[in-house]
Amino acid sequence: MGRFDATGGYRRFVYTAAERECRDWFTQEARRRDLSVEADRNGNLWAWWGDRTAGDAIATGSHLDSVPDGGAFDGPLGIVSAFAAIDLLREAGDQPRRPIAVAAFAEEEGGRFGVACLGSRLLSGAITPERARGLTDDSGVTFAEAMAAAGGDPEGIGADDKLLSRVACYVELHIEQGRALIDMDAPVAVGRAIWPHGRWRMDFTGRADHAGTTRLDDRADPMLTYANTVLAARKKARLADAVATVGRVFCEPNGTNAIPSAVRAWLDARAPRPESLDQVVAELKRATETRAAKDGTHVAFTEESFSSEVVFDAALRDRISGTLHSAPVLGTGAGHDAGVLASRIPTAMLFVRNPTGISHAPDEHAELDDCLTGAQALAEVLRELAC
Repeated sequence: MGRFDATGGYRRFVYTAAERECRDWFTQEARRRDLSVEADRNGNLWAWWGDRTAGDAIATGSHLDSVPDGGAFDGPLGIVSAFAAIDLLREAGDQPRRPIAVAAFAEEEGGRFGVACLGSRLLSGAITPERARGLTDDSGVTFAEAMAAAGGDPEGIGADDKLLSRVACYVELHIEQGRALIDMDAPVAVGRAIWPHGRWRMDFTGRADHAGTTRLDDRADPMLTYANTVLAARKKARLADAVATVGRVFCEPNGTNAIPSAVRAWLDARAPRPESLDQVVAELKRATETRAAKDGTHVAFTEESFSSEVVFDAALRDRISGTLHSAPVLGTGAGHDAGVLASRIPTAMLFVRNPTGISHAPDEHAELDDCLTGAQALAEVLRELAC
């Protein structure tokens, strides 16, 4: 669903036809298992095994949306594995004493509206409804408009304490986004922590002019400032033992024979320590502003999203590690809904080995045997927590 044949990747953006098809699939799979299904007021889907109003539920799941030309496994693997784990528990004759919920969170990647984990941020109160409603996609459509067109009520979005009070903890299974498990020779790992990370929009402005007749010394070229910023971001990140990426850019007027008047780009920066991330962003801002003054341009940095370091609930993590015995414990530089929800409820993660080490790209992959091992591990965790 959502496969783009020209690249082999997937384009499942929230409230588009491909993502709605995935939502329909979720509902069908839940009902096929006699699970009750509901969409919360923030657009997240929930499938319940047991009384959804009873409280003390064990939730699992992930997301259905993708980055542009993303891989097949990022997000959907966690939901497929959740349904498979329920099948395994039923085949074994297990009857949960606590409700089990499978969740599909909306706009986890931020691929359409720019803010990652938007559904879980709204649910937990980590973003205001006003800001969320005003987010726009590349076509100028607001999140409120897209949600309304899909049958939702954008006036009803926001923190949902009642729903969260019914959930005791959340365990998310996800394909590993890296190659640690290859080196560890392990099919599944337990998450320890998520690095602090954020996204910043960078607006470079200058003066449009003719590419052939304007002397180099007479130009105010924002593309020059932008290019220097990309190189500086990599250098600053390397020196701080962090990572920084500029992977999205727009140029105006975008003509081959025109000097740009404006360039808009996005910085994604992450680091194992908060002080390292602060250092990278602060030094990059200073370097870019210095370069802009030299180029006769202007730059503005706008923080679009930020997530502090998340160390997963120690008691829950240790309980899961005890259940899975030999599974290693590792940290990750990738953000997840489990990281956002950790501010409100205990959360944990399981990672399934990725033999390519590649993520957010068509070559992302997980072997069937490892996927089955992941589903079995999740079933064991759900049995330990809910049965």
